[in-house]
Amino acid sequence: MNNAAQNGATTLVIGAGPAGLTAALELSRTSSPCIVLESDGVVGGISRTVEHNGYRFDIGGHRFYTKLSVIQDLWREVLGDDFLTRPRLSRIYYNNGFFDYPLKAGNVLGHLGFLEAAFCVASYCKARMFPRVPEDCLEDWVVNRFGHRLYTMFFKSYTEKVWGISCREIHSAWAAQRIRGLSLLSAARAAIFHSSRPAAKSLIHEFHYPRHGPGMLWNRVAAMVRGNGGEVRLNSPVTRVHWTPGGVTGVEAGGRYYPAGHVLSTMPIRDLIRILHPAPPGYLSEAASLFHYRDFLTVALILRVRDAFPDNWIYVHDPSVKVGRIQNFKNWSPEMVPSDEFTCLGMEYFCFEADSLWSMSDEQLIRLAGEELGKLGLCAGAVVVDGAVVRTPKAYPVYDATYRRGLEAVRRFLAQTPNLQCIGRNGMHHYNNQDHSMLTGLLAARNILGANYDLWKVNSDEEYLEDDIVITRDELEALRETQPQVPVKRDW
Repeated sequence: MNNAAQNGATTLVIGAGPAGLTAALELSRTSSPCIVLESDGVVGGISRTVEHNGYRFDIGGHRFYTKLSVIQDLWREVLGDDFLTRPRLSRIYYNNGFFDYPLKAGNVLGHLGFLEAAFCVASYCKARMFPRVPEDCLEDWVVNRFGHRLYTMFFKSYTEKVWGISCREIHSAWAAQRIRGLSLLSAARAAIFHSSRPAAKSLIHEFHYPRHGPGMLWNRVAAMVRGNGGEVRLNSPVTRVHWTPGGVTGVEAGGRYYPAGHVLSTMPIRDLIRILHPAPPGYLSEAASLFHYRDFLTVALILRVRDAFPDNWIYVHDPSVKVGRIQNFKNWSPEMVPSDEFTCLGMEYFCFEADSLWSMSDEQLIRLAGEELGKLGLCAGAVVVDGAVVRTPKAYPVYDATYRRGLEAVRRFLAQTPNLQCIGRNGMHHYNNQDHSMLTGLLAARNILGANYDLWKVNSDEEYLEDDIVITRDELEALRETQPQVPVKRDW
């Protein structure tokens, strides 16, 4: 890649989320000019922390757990003593009862009873003897690993609540990316034996977390970028990306034009395609309609109760309520609440912007969340004293039947536009965790500095997803197509 950073050309980073800020930090540490353009008034993207009357809550819970040593080192560098180790407890609410997750044999037997458990084992054995091939959709992937009976109990209703479509319409790649390494056997082994092997992310029993939530990390990273000479400009939505055959020339944001040596985009691919100027080739314009997203509502409820329940979060597998997941932020970090006499819960709703749920007023949503909390029998007698609502459009890229064709078109265009790179979850339409999003930003920055990493290998090669890998500098080098010398101010 053309090393524009060495001749003073500015890199424009669209979005101040984990991928964008990680890229900006890497560039700023080599004195490479960079400007981060963020549409919101705060940094962090979906990993920001919201503050309301002294209470803090996430947009979804963000566990800090990774097998990538370079990311772990960065977290520790930035957060220091504010990087807490927290115990994990999460359960599934199903059929008026709670099931431990990860699954535990005794717990499942106690709730289902011997006969139902026997049916589940028989269903699993049948799936192993007669697996579904080809394994194209999420339903096939889960049934092959758990059996149809457990699939209907613990996967179908919740997953369809999250995505708003049938499990048969969700590509199996989503399961391979999000819950790789998890099967009935792996869950049973984790429940019965104590293994020294690193667990799949779905099975870990503790994680790290910033004292004041993930926004604490990203506020500090933004300050570090500025301290190194980079810029982070808030309330600067990018409205147009100018390009010519062969490269991007600049962007318009906040009513201002910025010339660009390189552009790193974390914005949803569909939006990026639609603001290219002049209009891109027909194959790319048509691809914009192939990308779909699921939107997200967080209703934070402040309750006058000391201990609501012991979980960090609860998955709600109950079709009679709309809530999909409940976060207990006090159990993520005690300092997320200003007083031990109160609790802050995050009632999470998955929807589309066109849904009636999305258009409800904040007051209506707070009332609905309180009613559903009572219906589930949680926090009986607790008084809701306050609440807040945060709407997050395009929170989750959907892995449906069309997105792969869209990505093929995007990658074709990027190959012809070498100074434009897409990074992060929405930027690549990959359901990345925070650590993998950060890695795409770091590698993209190093591409600008002269490397040649293939960003699409990050969290896409199934052998790389959830295997027992600790990524070191040497292993990152192996992702390169070439091995150029890259100037850096520091060691890894």
